[in-house]
Amino acid sequence: MLTTFSALIVVLLASPAVAATVLSVGDGDTIRVSEQGQRLTIRLACIDAPEMAQSPYGEASRQRLQKLAEVGSEVTLKTQTIDKYGRTVAEVFRGGQSVNLEMVRGGQAFAYRKYLGACDGPSYLQTETEAERQRIGVWSVPGGIQRPWDWRHGSRGPSQAQTRGAERRYTCRQAGSFERAQELLRQGHTYLDRNGDGIACESLR
Repeated sequence: MLTTFSALIVVLLASPAVAATVLSVGDGDTIRVSEQGQRLTIRLACIDAPEMAQSPYGEASRQRLQKLAEVGSEVTLKTQTIDKYGRTVAEVFRGGQSVNLEMVRGGQAFAYRKYLGACDGPSYLQTETEAERQRIGVWSVPGGIQRPWDWRHGSRGPSQAQTRGAERRYTCRQAGSFERAQELLRQGHTYLDRNGDGIACESLR
């Protein structure tokens, strides 16, 4: 007999693609959408984009995703699972084009090898190899920048906020608005992103 979790995964994998409207873009692999009246945080499947603090690559990745999945645009979601943060992990399509794969093609994300099984893994790896050959985006540095999964668990060095010493620390309430909170996050105030999804102060939406 399937466990409750296993049954959930089977249902998700069997679910048809659904339409959604993009509400915002958090970083290079996270968007917020409205799907049948429900607001969802979507973690793009099978890719891993630079963290926002990996300047300037994190911001460049976010800007690319903003163009591929513009706010207000209609996208199609092929849901794979729900991650430990409660985010919907999905391959996102716009105009029949995989946004996830296009992020890798443009050198703005890596093929996430640990989770490639749910996508067309060979296509992602081949696309990444071509981006590296062209030395674009994260591949402009020989061998590529530090992989975000290594960066998250390794030595990151001091954040911008830390290197400025006694700079003010903000609460979400003090940030005042969702947009201001994202700006502070990009400046290095990573403590505003409590769940590590690349979006600060989600309560301010």
